[in-house]
Amino acid sequence: MEIAAIRHLPTEWNKKGVLQGSRNIPISPITNGFKHDIEVNKQKLINILPVDIVLTSSLIRTQQTAKSYGYESFQVEPLLDELNFGDYEGVPKSRLINDYSDVWMNSPRELTLGESLLDFEKRILSFIKEYKHYSKIIVFGHGSWMRGLISINQFGTINEMNKVVVKNNELLIVNF
Repeated sequence: MEIAAIRHLPTEWNKKGVLQGSRNIPISPITNGFKHDIEVNKQKLINILPVDIVLTSSLIRTQQTAKSYGYESFQVEPLLDELNFGDYEGVPKSRLINDYSDVWMNSPRELTLGESLLDFEKRILSFIKEYKHYSKIIVFGHGSWMRGLISINQFGTINEMNKVVVKNNELLIVNF
């Protein structure tokens, strides 16, 4: 299975460094720079077309990003939803990192925020199991989810996810 995962376009909260998690925050107006980056990514996506399915999370920012790429027909998949950060939603990410620095970086599976990160890992694994019969998928997703996917792909768990950086509108190709 080949997954082309694209992190949603930036929101005002992204620009402020504030955690969104399960909050349904819309994307910001798309700048010319991001319009250019979308076109660059669309050229890269040509290499994996045709795809079997295009998926978004249930949060509006991924759906708006999919539409910005020209995808009007996509399937909403809640397994792709961002990590629920609980009390850290709406506050700077730096506060979470300050409060849980070593655990956040080296063993996030031990944490429970708004959802346990072990359950978050199980959700990503459920996604992989659910869609394993597809050959090529485009996913419009979230930073933590994509970092978790990469960590599972390379290390078998999410414990390395917070050592990975995924920027808004970044396209990653992951093979399982």
